[in-house]
Amino acid sequence: MVCKDSRLFAELMAGLWSEDALVRMRAADAAEKVTRKNRELLQPYKKELLGLMSEAEEQELRWHLAVMVPRLLLSGKERRRAASSLNKYLEDRSSIVKTFALQGLTDLAQDDDGVRAEVVEILREAVRSGTAAMKARSRKRLVQLGRV
Repeated sequence: MVCKDSRLFAELMAGLWSEDALVRMRAADAAEKVTRKNRELLQPYKKELLGLMSEAEEQELRWHLAVMVPRLLLSGKERRRAASSLNKYLEDRSSIVKTFALQGLTDLAQDDDGVRAEVVEILREAVRSGTAAMKARSRKRLVQLGRV
């Protein structure tokens, strides 16, 4: 529905702050899917998403934020803030959160030479000691960054 009528996106984003965990999870999933092709829809929510990213505790919300936030147009300071949150996500219990954090870090590193060296080292470490999913994702992201 949101893909057909982007005016509904505001309601979808409001769901990220719902008191109902199921609503938060579904809203995050839908927002992530919609913004794969329409990333500009996220931009008005930049400040809120950066805040939510640092506060989110639920794995379902974290893994969607890990790939949505790097889709934003971020200043250097905002990019470092997002990278800091993603680095914390690497300590999550969930392998999925860790894997998507690696993806998010790679996406941030695409546009920031200052972040890239650190992200390459994180990816190399994940290739050595991560879960199977983390190893596979890290190998692909190293190729993406031209660091194989």
